[in-house]
Amino acid sequence: MRRLLPLLLAAPVISTGCVKSIATGAVADALSGSGGVYGQDDDPELVEAAVPFALKTMEGVVVEQPEHTGLLTSLAAGFVQYGFAFMEQEAFRIEDDDLAAAEALRARARKHYKRALKYAQQGLSVRHSGAAELLISDPDVVISALSAEEVPLVYWTAAAWGLVISGSNLDPEMLANLPTVKKLGQKALDLDPTWGDGVLHELMVSLETAAPGGSLEDAERHYRAALELSGGRRAGTYVSYAENVCVKKQDARGFHEALKAALAIDVDQYPDDRLANIIMQRRARRLQARSGDLFLEDIEDGAQTSTGAEGSNS
Repeated sequence: MRRLLPLLLAAPVISTGCVKSIATGAVADALSGSGGVYGQDDDPELVEAAVPFALKTMEGVVVEQPEHTGLLTSLAAGFVQYGFAFMEQEAFRIEDDDLAAAEALRARARKHYKRALKYAQQGLSVRHSGAAELLISDPDVVISALSAEEVPLVYWTAAAWGLVISGSNLDPEMLANLPTVKKLGQKALDLDPTWGDGVLHELMVSLETAAPGGSLEDAERHYRAALELSGGRRAGTYVSYAENVCVKKQDARGFHEALKAALAIDVDQYPDDRLANIIMQRRARRLQARSGDLFLEDIEDGAQTSTGAEGSNS
């Protein structure tokens, strides 16, 4: 963040005309490319405390630069990741002891996903007039016009929208948008199948298992592709497969194998993924502890699995 400080300190004293526009444009450019410092951190609680300030700073700048697609993409990504990494994970941690507090956290996370979706759709509308409305009324018009350079924005649109839908308590009006979300994910994959070293395939694992008529075989195929492209360096790939595919198939052995693989990752070996791996390894441990509630027959390595309390690092 050090390279941002001169810009952020200078911005308030520039107040009029083109000079202000240039300054806020520079801040927007800097902010939209500043995510790596968070991803490499090894202290999730520190990042959780720091991210809201960064997000609010970006929101202040986007008021002056409402068509800065890089900043809009970063806002969409930021609100999705903050809601999922911190609110959703804390809700998952405490739900057995305080269901009301967990539900309140999930409701708050959904507000973040809605905000992320607003920024993502705003970004798409910069390039495709009326995209936000057309994605509801005639999505194929927008989807067919998307280009490879828009893949990051398309990904975060689909991720945010999918999370909004997943928290909608089976609202039929929201569920009706799920096929569009799946089309967005598939379009991004068609445009740039290697983008993000497999994250598009990871998205499709979730969408295949969530969408009506989705295919567990296709989800398995996307999982294998994600592993190949990422080199198996992301714990989230294994955790998503365990939760979304293995539980549906009632494949307890595959579930435990995937979680063991997630926990075997050395978080310091892949510094760019360090924070995400720490967070998803915590989720893996919690899932291990709850496996008895997820399977009719909880089998690991050929024996009945006993579940216990979460470890001290959870």
